[in-house]
Amino acid sequence: MAEMSNINIQKLTIVQQAIASCCGAIITSLFVTPLDVIKTRLQTQNNPFHKGKCSVSSNGLMDHVYVCENGNSKARYKNPGHFKGTLDAFVKIIRIEGIKSLWSGLSPTLIMAVPTTVIYFTCYDQLCEALKNRLGKHDEHIPAIAGSLSRFSSATVVSPLELIRTQMQYRRLSYKQLYLLISTKVAVDGWSSLWRGWTSTILRDVPFSAMYWYNYERFKKMMCKEVGASEPTFFVSFTSGAASGSIAAVTTQPFDVVKTHRQTQLWETETLKIPQRDSKSTWAIMRKIVARNGMSGLFAGITPRLFKVAPACAIMISTYEYGKSFFSHLNEKKNQRP
Repeated sequence: MAEMSNINIQKLTIVQQAIASCCGAIITSLFVTPLDVIKTRLQTQNNPFHKGKCSVSSNGLMDHVYVCENGNSKARYKNPGHFKGTLDAFVKIIRIEGIKSLWSGLSPTLIMAVPTTVIYFTCYDQLCEALKNRLGKHDEHIPAIAGSLSRFSSATVVSPLELIRTQMQYRRLSYKQLYLLISTKVAVDGWSSLWRGWTSTILRDVPFSAMYWYNYERFKKMMCKEVGASEPTFFVSFTSGAASGSIAAVTTQPFDVVKTHRQTQLWETETLKIPQRDSKSTWAIMRKIVARNGMSGLFAGITPRLFKVAPACAIMISTYEYGKSFFSHLNEKKNQRP
């Protein structure tokens, strides 16, 4: 991690780091959710789904399962209309469905993405500080190690909550019904059933985080030298975040394709009662995709994913860095008071 960044982190408390990451998650969700809505509408308007079928989408912070509500629906929308492009979709959605439609799915995003992001970013900074003391503050592998461990931890902690959120998306359950459903599942399949889908999440998110933080810290350090800044400006953080997020997204796309496959399969098994034909490993699913669609099948959807992940990473990290800088200067002023 860059030396200046580490100096700033020493001045921050865990609570301040958590507040900075929380604000970053909220702002990112507010900005990126409309992009997710529009891109999903454009992708799915020409691909009809039968009633009950689902589509999986991501706004850059987390995944969502959306369900077709009637036989004529193209995906998750009852009256999608026809859109000629991004701007046309933006205008028509606001005019016909209201501006609130651009933030469809925002509530579950905030409920899950905020605590996940707080755990992830706070753990990252704390691990960087601990690793710096052990390996030396100039060790270039610290961001990759800290990024991997923090994502592994946050994904593991939140995985059962993700399962519960997914179950509530499947059916409109009361909390009592949800408790009975989860307790029955645990009784039949064991506690490990609460971490179903964990492997495909880890295979996608841990390498993503390792590459993201490694490249982000390198880009940030290089850009700071170029512009002669002692600490990252908003532009430096934003640009470095977008670039590193794009690289990580392209590299881990095959695992994202597998995770989407598993989520769709889980919906059909749980809700439509379709027998699960492929209870296979991640590698077996990848081989099947390659056999059916070639290597390009493993990178299906890479363009729309980049449209969401790049701005999400850029907004999240630049907001987070700004928040840390704000608290750092606030603490410095407090320490200077007589």
